[in-house]
Amino acid sequence: MSIVIIRQDGKIDLWKKAVQQGNPSVKVYGYNEDHPKGDITMALIWKHPKGSLANYPNLKCIASAGAGVDYIFEDDQAPQGIPITRVVDPYLASDMSEHVLSAILAELKNFPTYKLQQTKAHWNPLPYRRIKDVTVGVMGLGELGSLTAKDLVHAGFTVVGWSKSQKEIPGVTCYAGETGKNPFLKASDFLVCLLPLTTDTAGILNAQLMEQLPQGAYIINVARGGHVVDEDLIAYLDKGHLSGACLDVYHEEPLPKAHPFWAHPKIMMTPHYASVSDTKSVVPQILENYERLSTDQPLQNVVDRKKGY
Repeated sequence: MSIVIIRQDGKIDLWKKAVQQGNPSVKVYGYNEDHPKGDITMALIWKHPKGSLANYPNLKCIASAGAGVDYIFEDDQAPQGIPITRVVDPYLASDMSEHVLSAILAELKNFPTYKLQQTKAHWNPLPYRRIKDVTVGVMGLGELGSLTAKDLVHAGFTVVGWSKSQKEIPGVTCYAGETGKNPFLKASDFLVCLLPLTTDTAGILNAQLMEQLPQGAYIINVARGGHVVDEDLIAYLDKGHLSGACLDVYHEEPLPKAHPFWAHPKIMMTPHYASVSDTKSVVPQILENYERLSTDQPLQNVVDRKKGY
């Protein structure tokens, strides 16, 4: 038994070292070095090259190094019938919550607009809003969305939430399903997308949804780029129905330099760094499941393939 690490962001050695430090007896390889493919039973991956998982005939577990797993389902050559696991990391959730709170407060106090004015040496004080003036809607009430909603309540915001199934979160008015979507959207001055990316949620941030938001609403997408219909977002920003958007994720990453998001004055962009997996909190989970795999025990944080998360 051994582990292969498959990722394309230059961090293979970092993760390999962390696994070895966590358990020196575990054999771990980077996918781009010589290694015995028949010995690999677990693949620790993040946005792997499509088709690369098919190289391991004895693979027993695909372990995502992050909370998201949509990229695995996009690989039609990935082995079927073996478990996929995801990371449940308290730091991921708290980091995401802090990012969302920062984006909302910056918009309330006009920081993005003032930054643009600064580049033009333009002095123009603007009216600002207070926390009590707005309602924040959180789409997706899983690990990340639930904590974000709770933290926003603690910060003094009125918060509504929406998810596929009904949830109960103290201080949050929760809606569910198609019947709950419209009243949720109409209440959301700020809309935060923290949904998993599935066939049901792909393209959900589209013209039909944006039309239901209040005039001047602001969208924050920290989930996946596939949730946004880019052309619709630009259209609703340009006609003034939306006051702005803060985006951390995109259909293609890095975002091509010719993409209109770069130059749009109402879009604040961050480079998919709202919340990043930390080896210190992730590797113990991986090693726990590796031990469970070797002793035929049930794995933790297994993804439901039917639901896609």
